[in-house]
Amino acid sequence: MTAFITRCCKKYSLLFALAALALPFLPAPSAQAEGIDVRHAALVAGEEGYFLEADFEIALNPTLEDALNKGVPLYFLLEFEVIRPRWYWLNEKVLSTQQQYRLSYNALTRQYRLGVGSLFQNFGALAEALDFLSRVRRRQVLETGILGKGNTYTAGVRMRLDVSQLPKPFQLNAFASRDWNFGSEWHRWSVTP
Repeated sequence: MTAFITRCCKKYSLLFALAALALPFLPAPSAQAEGIDVRHAALVAGEEGYFLEADFEIALNPTLEDALNKGVPLYFLLEFEVIRPRWYWLNEKVLSTQQQYRLSYNALTRQYRLGVGSLFQNFGALAEALDFLSRVRRRQVLETGILGKGNTYTAGVRMRLDVSQLPKPFQLNAFASRDWNFGSEWHRWSVTP
């Protein structure tokens, strides 16, 4: 067996050692991850009741963006729940609500359309529509008096793609592909009125 030894210049070995030390401190590449993340969520008390305010970060993957641009509407569900933890029995679900959003693209007008119920708004770019979808403001979820004073509750919110609203061929593909399993995890926090 033959061994090879290569002499290395001390100047270059010091340079490589300094570069290896500095590597963890360099900023990470700024590629936006695909999916939905909950950035902030709060339950705000008002005169009429409690309002949900939440911020999401939504980045469509190429499969969803391609389907949207080819005319397939995407339905998103905003889910919110309030649970009262109990040590002696199962937790009590005080409230569970859903709000559906419909995002579509019109090739003739080259506009994205975001709908909530019977209300619609048009956007010139997909980024604008996703930015609007990602901000939930003053959405009333609870009436006054439902949450008892002094009790501690757990509130949770998430947003996800509702694959049950997709056309049937896409629903079959949604169960076979991870690209269609698109949503955030539950974001939970404590609420004490």
